[in-house]
Amino acid sequence: QVQLVESGGGLVQAGGSLRLSCAASGRIFSIMGWYHQAPGKQRELVATTTNGGSTNYADSVKGRFTISRDNTKNMVYLQMNSLKSEDTAVYYCYAYALWDYWGQGTQVTVSS
Repeated sequence: QVQLVESGGGLVQAGGSLRLSCAASGRIFSIMGWYHQAPGKQRELVATTTNGGSTNYADSVKGRFTISRDNTKNMVYLQMNSLKSEDTAVYYCYAYALWDYWGQGTQVTVSS
């Protein structure tokens, strides 16, 4: 059974930092990453990484967020620096192994 469990969300002031973690189990995933969904908006890509180490970032987070992955622990992380109010959203862990898998989400709120 596949499970993706996020942790690390919370409330932070603008300019601050947060680190999200996602613990995956049940499969070996070729792609893992993060999406976010703000109120009234569609879910959008934040960053993804392959098990070979390639990364992809949304333009809005380039230079501020860093995705990393520990294949030995089947975990993916998102270091978020210089947070802005527009980063406020629910952040979902994503993983792909023939199917798309999603975590339940963790709230990130950035106060201005």
